[in-house]
Amino acid sequence: MSASTHRSGIGGVPAARLRIGLLRLTDSAPVIVAHEFGYFGDEAVNTELSVEPSWANIADKLAFGFLDAAVIVPPLAFAVELGLRGTAQKLIIPCAISHGGNTITVTKDLAERTHTRAHREGAGIAQAFAREIRETPATLGIVHPYSTHNLLLRYWLATAGVVPEQDVKLVVVPPARTAQALGEGRIAGFCAGAPWGEIAVRAGAGATIAASKDIWQDAPEKAFAVRAQWADENPDALQGAIRALLRAAQFCDLPENASYVAALLSRRRYLDVDSHAIMASLPGGSVAPNPLSCFFRGAATFPWRSHALWFLREMARWKLISDAHDQGALANKVYRPDLYRLAASSMDVSAPLTDWKTEGAHAAGWTLEAAPSELAMAADGFCDGAVFDPQSVTRPAGALHNS
Repeated sequence: MSASTHRSGIGGVPAARLRIGLLRLTDSAPVIVAHEFGYFGDEAVNTELSVEPSWANIADKLAFGFLDAAVIVPPLAFAVELGLRGTAQKLIIPCAISHGGNTITVTKDLAERTHTRAHREGAGIAQAFAREIRETPATLGIVHPYSTHNLLLRYWLATAGVVPEQDVKLVVVPPARTAQALGEGRIAGFCAGAPWGEIAVRAGAGATIAASKDIWQDAPEKAFAVRAQWADENPDALQGAIRALLRAAQFCDLPENASYVAALLSRRRYLDVDSHAIMASLPGGSVAPNPLSCFFRGAATFPWRSHALWFLREMARWKLISDAHDQGALANKVYRPDLYRLAASSMDVSAPLTDWKTEGAHAAGWTLEAAPSELAMAADGFCDGAVFDPQSVTRPAGALHNS
């Protein structure tokens, strides 16, 4: 039991209880670090971490109040907010957790055929993969219909002309079951977060053919979702929780801390896998110059409303939500950069001055206006060269204004 569970409060004020759900994923690291290192406790927040088997469990426990918050895939937060899975629960996202981290991992035979075709035909990996699965029908695993993984995989396939459900079958497999399902031949590949692609590779079950950055550079991934009622009832604790997560994100993003983070996450109560498999996606732990996962640099913790709107647009594109929803208003309601800025300002962490930015417009690193100092940002291009300007999306007047 960590320091977070022992604090009684600060200055005699009772500590707030915060039950946080998460899955066995590398990008749960900031929450686990903040809990185990006592960062939440330093803010008079008594955290209880609940490691769940699937995104469906996370959604249900948020909806029925068994969890106060969760590390979540943003499309699922919108689904819970809208009641698309049953009982609706108002949620807010005051802080992001990670960027990147996903891989598209397929059987070794399919990976070899894809690479051979790409070389022979001078095609990109997505195009070569598309031709392979058209010739040999395949079933691919996604971790949940309302997931970043589903949207990113569909986007990648669509750039090569693949029509999901028509040219390829998509089935739901919980992240921690993906490597096993691949090894047993129940799926030909999957898109899931770290470390499960690496686990499949190390087990000899598959090979990775693409990662988040090959679809959308610096792609937003997990977010910290909180039940709106809890946030309203515990405003000081919410600010403390955000500060604790920012401290943890900074720690997780330092290359010299990779071995500590990997060892912590590998414990049986959390991911329960080889720490070296976890290390492979962490800053400082990857052999590649650009690690799969990012936790802090480049405003990775900022809840961009332009990210929210991109997710909502793609959800509508694939008929996961109705076109009738006011996407701009929904992005404004759920994503709360105002709460993030309040917490960041109290600890001298720079925060962007705007809630929206053009996505996909930067082929290289760039600089963003922020306070108290500007931020170095990463390239954010899409694999098809598209640019998503949230201001060009038709919305009622004022819908995209900053908070």
